[in-house]
Amino acid sequence: MKEILELLRKEARLSNARIAARLGKTEDEVADAIAEMERQNIILGYHAIVNPEKTGNGELVGIIEVKVMPQRETGFDAIAKRIYSYPEVKLCYLLSGAYDLLVFVEGNSLHDVASFVAEKLAPIEHVSSTTTHFILKKYKEDGVILAEVEKAERLAVTP
Repeated sequence: MKEILELLRKEARLSNARIAARLGKTEDEVADAIAEMERQNIILGYHAIVNPEKTGNGELVGIIEVKVMPQRETGFDAIAKRIYSYPEVKLCYLLSGAYDLLVFVEGNSLHDVASFVAEKLAPIEHVSSTTTHFILKKYKEDGVILAEVEKAERLAVTP
């Protein structure tokens, strides 16, 4: 099961036949294992990694550090659920360190992300502070290099 997950993480479009061939299993064994992992919510979905510079869709990602006061009995979970329920929120993590939650928000402009923070996120009860950063350029995502590396033209060095 773990081997199948690793292959799918690297290349979600692999067919069951190709996975079976790589792992020395039958297609039926692979199909059954994948179906079972989907039933158990181990595999939650499949996605493509898209280079935003090539699509030109103008999508902007804001990374927001959120400090919160945990609630009695629910800790951070109730606040996190309230935050990740917004459709603008693409990722939400509980972290150790200087802040509690790390939230990734997508919008079409700086104004969209700033409005989300000011009007929806910051007013939530128990949110004590936010710090917003913007992704200016993506170089690597999910292990895939997005930036095109230009070959440097080096001149020969002669004495």
